[in-house]
This record gives sequence, C-alpha cells and structure tokens, in this order.
Amino acid sequence: MLQDPNSLMGMLTQYGRAVGWSIAAAVGFAFGIGIALKVFDMLSTEIDEWEEIKKGNMGVALIFISLIVMVGLLVHKVI
Repeated sequence: MLQDPNSLMGMLTQYGRAVGWSIAAAVGFAFGIGIALKVFDMLSTEIDEWEEIKKGNMGVALIFISLIVMVGLLVHKVI
C-alpha cells in the first residue's frame, strides 16, 4: 500500500529510500572501483602504476582517473 507522499510518513519513507539507495550506490561504487583497479593491475604486468604515480607520472594518473570515472558511470547506470 502506497502512502500519500505529502504526509509525514510518506516523506519519511521517501527519505529512507533515498538514503538506502545512496548507501547501495556507495557500496557498489567502492567494490566496483576496487575490482576494476585490481583487474587493471593484473592486466598491466610490465609497469608498476602506483610507483609511477608516486614519481609524478601524470599519464598513468590520468589513466587511473579515467578508469575510476568510467566504472563510476557504469555503477551509476546499474544502480
């Protein structure tokens, strides 16, 4: 049974759903980014990306940034 969205209980229900989906998105994004970075690290065995980023290699940092943004967009579309 749906409640009136203009009532207090209806608004609290909607706020609860919004918070729940926000938590689900945050957890999904965290797992998605972690898995994507691990897979990318396993596929590129010839270079140590984290060491290159520490040295200031902006090219490797931009690749990681683009990977994180793309996984974020995919997770956003799924959730």
